[in-house]
Amino acid sequence: MAYENVLWEVADGIGTLTVNRPKQLNALDQRTLQELGAALDEAARDPAVRAVIVTGAGEKAFVAGADISAMAVMGPPEAREFAALGHRVFAQLEALPVVTVAAVNGFALGGGCELTLACDLVYASERAKFGQPEVNLGLIPGFGGTQRLTRRVGLMRAKELVLTGESVDAATAKAIGLALDVVAPAALLEHARAKARAVASRGPAAVAQAKKVMQQGADLALSEANALERQGFAALFGGEDAKEGMRAFLEKRPAHWSGR
Repeated sequence: MAYENVLWEVADGIGTLTVNRPKQLNALDQRTLQELGAALDEAARDPAVRAVIVTGAGEKAFVAGADISAMAVMGPPEAREFAALGHRVFAQLEALPVVTVAAVNGFALGGGCELTLACDLVYASERAKFGQPEVNLGLIPGFGGTQRLTRRVGLMRAKELVLTGESVDAATAKAIGLALDVVAPAALLEHARAKARAVASRGPAAVAQAKKVMQQGADLALSEANALERQGFAALFGGEDAKEGMRAFLEKRPAHWSGR
């Protein structure tokens, strides 16, 4: 598929998904969200893709938010549809069976912050800014921010960010759990690729199962979550990757993964 507002590239098993509207600071409108969803469909269908990096074009913004010029003309029905689209695409990103890595190269505000929250791992440039400033527009987050942010940083910190509408710098984002590492701008993409390659070199079936049980178990009682883990652990023994991984360990050689 030809894309207008995103770039989708795959090299050495790593897909890179770039929001490509630098003049609009990579703001998310309906077309951009639809194209993100289509690219994620490509990633899910391609067995060669073992990890996905999400970033923004240009030096200023990862994604500066939803497109305010598009939202300004919406009424409640259109806003409901727009929010539903954002929720579908971000849930699609969250559910990918491979690791997703956000390389936050600048502003990650509103929908941009929500996009990072749907990724598994988040790494930030020293220039990055994170925030949910929607109350400054008389709005609230609409793509999952009130819920994923609470789960990421805790209820009181999430309330502070959402209710004040203030943004935080990269160092603060790391301190409160919005980002894992903060690196120089020139080093960001390679840092994200190194982390993606590390996960991509592991057993794909195991990575997918671990991601699934961790996400599904996060909101369950511990006993239920542990039951989910036991089921996932046992299920892997019926596949080829577990047999190959243990055999390779015993034979002191690299494993050759099939993804099954």
